Amino acid sequence: MNGRQTLETKPPSPIPPQPVEVWVIEDNHAFRKAVVRLLNESENIRCTESFSACEDVIARLSQGASVDVLLVDVQLSGMNGIEALPKIKAISPSLCVIMLTVFEDDEKIFKAICAGASGYLLKSSPLDTIVESVHQAMAGGSPMSPRVATAVLKMFKRLSPPKEDFSLTDRERQVLELMVDGMSKKQIAGKLDLSFHTVDYFLRNVYAKLHVHSQAGAVAKAIKERICD
Repeated sequence: MNGRQTLETKPPSPIPPQPVEVWVIEDNHAFRKAVVRLLNESENIRCTESFSACEDVIARLSQGASVDVLLVDVQLSGMNGIEALPKIKAISPSLCVIMLTVFEDDEKIFKAICAGASGYLLKSSPLDTIVESVHQAMAGGSPMSPRVATAVLKMFKRLSPPKEDFSLTDRERQVLELMVDGMSKKQIAGKLDLSFHTVDYFLRNVYAKLHVHSQAGAVAKAIKERICD
């Protein structure tokens, strides 16, 4: 011993993560109570406020109150959840808002997503799904019930621009598809049991309808316009 006292230093205790603060807007008292209880029994989540009307939440946010996640019923008396969403996002743009509903209404889903909803859940989902959705939304995800997600995909598919109709016949489309696959005129003729001159005739029609002047141009346009999907 050299006479100097040595001191053991303990590593600092890790700082526990701040719990996610959640508010619930739901005018069904029994369901609201069940959701609040579930949230407060969940790890790293605290439901500090619950409301029956969107107007009360908008007033609180306008006065400077803050929260991490809002669970909002779509169908409310007074201002409904869809109407309130843009007003809420205008006050707190970064606030995660998850819509809760009993309806699989495509129009309501679309309006909510366009207005900035972070997620859209059916009330028929298991209550544990609500807890998962809060964490998912805070991580930047978009929690949705499976049936809602399917409806959203169908919606965006309907909204995507339609393919241009180039009026290709079935045989012309078939020849073009084989050309996109890399076949030569001779190979296409053998594949379709056609003469070389017949294939050449179909290809000239394809060029005219696609407004191109070469095989490379036809292939490029077919890929760009997804003609052969």
